[in-house]
Amino acid sequence: MKIPGSVALVTGANRGLGRAFARALVDRGARTVYAGARDPDTITDPGVVPVRLDITDPEQVAEVAHRLGDVDLLVNNAGVSHSASLLRAETLDAARAEIETNYFGTLSLSRAFAPVLARNGGGALVNMLSVLSFMTLPQVGSYSASKAAAWSLTNALRLELAAQGTLVVGVHAGFIDTDMAAGVQLPKIAPEDVAAQTLDAVEAEQYEVLADHYSRDAKAALSADPEVLYPTLRR
Repeated sequence: MKIPGSVALVTGANRGLGRAFARALVDRGARTVYAGARDPDTITDPGVVPVRLDITDPEQVAEVAHRLGDVDLLVNNAGVSHSASLLRAETLDAARAEIETNYFGTLSLSRAFAPVLARNGGGALVNMLSVLSFMTLPQVGSYSASKAAAWSLTNALRLELAAQGTLVVGVHAGFIDTDMAAGVQLPKIAPEDVAAQTLDAVEAEQYEVLADHYSRDAKAALSADPEVLYPTLRR
């Protein structure tokens, strides 16, 4: 599909990567860019339409899908990370919150907007995933699990939505220069770069974006023995 003239909804659009997506869509000529956030007052960029949206609230998701019946591009960007270990976390609260947002929230939006996309010619659905969909780290084990689930969800959606002509794009990146990765002292990719690569993929009808060398290397290593992705296992 073409970005100029499209009508897009970006979730988690008040900061970081979501804000970069919304800005890029405006710059590329999208007819309408709905910018979803729990607090729409935090969305101040010109050219976008703020929308109150908590993707973990089923009633709110249903209401937004009913109201925004012209959407032909859905960008499932909203996500949370609590940097929790699977075994050292005191409770399961962080893991539950990550699954609720990163998996069930993405599924809820996708289910709600699938018929909308169908009525508007198919369009495209973008899921923001992670290099941690392919691998994990002990300090973010529960986040990685939620993103692995979201990757599997993306593959399933791609198959289910093919019949209605909806392109489903999975986007993987390592460290993006946003608040979520503020404490990481490693090279990071700019959110504007991720957004640009993703919109290019939508227009080129590509199923997957591996936005940086972290995601490309991890994807390539999936067919190797576990010690390749996890060298500490050799110790």
